[in-house]
Amino acid sequence: MVSKCISFDLHLHPHPFLSSAIPQNPNFTQFPIKLAAAHKKSPLLFSKRCSISTPMASSANSNSGSIFDGVEPDPALTNDDLKPTTIDQRTFSWWEMASLWVGLVVGVPSFYLAGSLVDLGMAWWQGIATVVAANVILLLPLVLTGHPGTKYGIPFPVLARSSFGIRGAHIPTLLRALVGCGWYGIESWIGGEAIFLLLPKSIKESTLSRTIPWLGTSPLEFACFMAFWLAQLTIVWKGMEGIKELEKYSAPILIILTTSLLIWAYVKAGGLGHMLSLSSRLSSSEFWSLFFPSLTANISFWATVALNIPDFTRYAKTQKDQIIGQVGLPIFMGAFTFVGLAATSSTKVIFGELISNPIQLLGQIGGFTTIILAIFGISLATITTNIAANVVAPANALVNLSPSKFTFRRGALLTALLGIAFQPWRLLKSSESFVYTWLVGYSALLGPIGGVVLADYYILRGMNLSINDLYSLSPSGAYYYSGGYNLAAMAALVIGILPVIPGFLQNVGVLSSVPDAFVVIYNNAWFFSFFSAGVLYWFLSCLLRKQSKSLPSEPLLPNAN
Repeated sequence: MVSKCISFDLHLHPHPFLSSAIPQNPNFTQFPIKLAAAHKKSPLLFSKRCSISTPMASSANSNSGSIFDGVEPDPALTNDDLKPTTIDQRTFSWWEMASLWVGLVVGVPSFYLAGSLVDLGMAWWQGIATVVAANVILLLPLVLTGHPGTKYGIPFPVLARSSFGIRGAHIPTLLRALVGCGWYGIESWIGGEAIFLLLPKSIKESTLSRTIPWLGTSPLEFACFMAFWLAQLTIVWKGMEGIKELEKYSAPILIILTTSLLIWAYVKAGGLGHMLSLSSRLSSSEFWSLFFPSLTANISFWATVALNIPDFTRYAKTQKDQIIGQVGLPIFMGAFTFVGLAATSSTKVIFGELISNPIQLLGQIGGFTTIILAIFGISLATITTNIAANVVAPANALVNLSPSKFTFRRGALLTALLGIAFQPWRLLKSSESFVYTWLVGYSALLGPIGGVVLADYYILRGMNLSINDLYSLSPSGAYYYSGGYNLAAMAALVIGILPVIPGFLQNVGVLSSVPDAFVVIYNNAWFFSFFSAGVLYWFLSCLLRKQSKSLPSEPLLPNAN
């Protein structure tokens, strides 16, 4: 997602498709029994009249040792990529979870976002404060959404079945996948720019470098983009075992390269005093009008991973590991934002102009050794980040759409193709289009999904899910609702998105003006859509609730509370 990005990259990134057939384990049958009692004591945030809770399922009494308690999951809803992870597959400690975030944070997109804040008029400390505040806010939904992944071993597409319905889950997972495809294209474009840096000056100044209006870029830059796109796809196609090792060892390399950039800026600018001397160019009113959309944009930056974080936390050993591992996000983002803002601010002193794009900055620095190191670092950061952040969710969404037709590999291929269709060179043409159009715009899609999922899991269900029903197409299943769709969740999703649309249309130039209320809503798109959809879903669920059988608690970990 750029999202994702620049890689301090320690990311040991878990991929569901690495799981194979689930082994028989007679010890599994005791886990639901232990956890059920604990959950009965769990207080709910709202009246029990609006909660969905009931007695234990008979599955706990099964001696078959199967995760599905002898009940075969519907083949249309599962394959090896979607099955709950087993105890043996829970290999992620807090260190691996933290390493994942280091790998995601350190990347060109994170650097670009930080530089964009200075470019838009903020002082360096205002930019850092905005980024840290956004990530502290996001940490709460991130950890909360990760809980069911660790507790039940399920990926995001399966978790979404609980709130949106067995078939309705395709809608939020495909929306999340669509954003992932856009980020995949952006990351690939950044990698292509790195290749472009390597080309001889004579080629870069040829007619091939002239922009074609209908394409929006030059044939040469597009060719570099496609070259990196193909190289990246080749790695994904070979599988993730080798990539996991690459991600593990690339973190220290990227940290060294990032530190080197900071040292260079320090020396060239004559110290931190010059580097951070740029004051805000904004008045008080201008700052606050910029702060809130910037806060939303920074939340949106990782709102993608905050949705599908169960894809990763399902591999965590315990809840403690997934929580501690993720607490480092604001720290990592704050530290890397400092590097990005410091380097961007220093360009005003060194080159006489602000350069927020790190690719352009490295081109200005020049020198054969510098360029080689830059290409290596950018390529390493981009590949590891793109695979972890922008391939897993779209691929899993497509597998969930049709487990019999899609594999992780096929899903990754379609993700890459859609990444081209997003024309990332247009999204990155300016700081304004990147922050206001891309980041703020898609937050309106992800916010309501997160609100609905969390309201369903914590308020309505008290963290109790039925594994059997999550993989069942039976009309009597707990998550079948109306033909497999939860109409309350669908209505909340649509109503959460609709008020943001006028502001978005004005931002992209379709509408010349809209009432101020819609501008405020758009500038706070994630907050508005997240809370409005969550509250509305809870209200509709209470209004439309039926007397139904209670849901069993079938966690896979005895201590994953």
